[in-house]
Amino acid sequence: MSGQGLQQDSVAGAALMDRIYGWQRPIYDLTRKYYLLGRDRLLSELAPPDGGTVLELGCGTARNLILAARRHPHARFFGIDLSSEMLAEARKAIAKAGLERRISVAQGDATRFDTLGLFGVATFDRVFLSYAVSMIPDWPRAIEAGAGALAGDGSRLSLVDFGRMEAYPGVFRAPLRAWLAAFHVSPRDGIETTLETTAEPLGGTVDCRSLFGGYAVYATLARVPARPKTASRSRSTTKDMRS
Repeated sequence: MSGQGLQQDSVAGAALMDRIYGWQRPIYDLTRKYYLLGRDRLLSELAPPDGGTVLELGCGTARNLILAARRHPHARFFGIDLSSEMLAEARKAIAKAGLERRISVAQGDATRFDTLGLFGVATFDRVFLSYAVSMIPDWPRAIEAGAGALAGDGSRLSLVDFGRMEAYPGVFRAPLRAWLAAFHVSPRDGIETTLETTAEPLGGTVDCRSLFGGYAVYATLARVPARPKTASRSRSTTKDMRS
């Protein structure tokens, strides 16, 4: 999907992301590894089936896709991102890793995308968002779009992002949130409620967990074989889990 294929608001968003992250792309992964906690746990728990398909919304430099492809060698991986600058870095990294045959990326809006047109694949066994919800203005729509791309029974959407940081003092939370805001990143309230609302018509289950004392939220929406009329909730809190 080229810039011409994006809707007007998506084009504006893409230009903003290019301005913010264009100069950072060579050092992006080195600087983010220390505070984007929980990403590696999500990747290790993807567990796609053999021959399965995995889609990342907001794939950035393809760091996650490359690690996931190495951990799950019998699946195919796809990613979309608004930023052409980040995608340029992603394609270089994928080629360097020798994974061009198993990873494909394209420009697209996480809230409205056509993976059949982009990749020739309409639905996926796994969909995930890693610290992307906090960057997407209409993040509930992105969650809904991601869930809508699930293949069916047994498929799953996973996400990890900044949490409410309830266990941390205000002197820690306030500076961090101010720094994140400089990069148009906003921790979101209501992720669990949005997932449950999205899961209900799909007959899905939601598991939402707090990691590192609330620093991060880790959640899944799973489509299950026995589709009940309402979504069931499974909530647990983990205080000291490592990424």
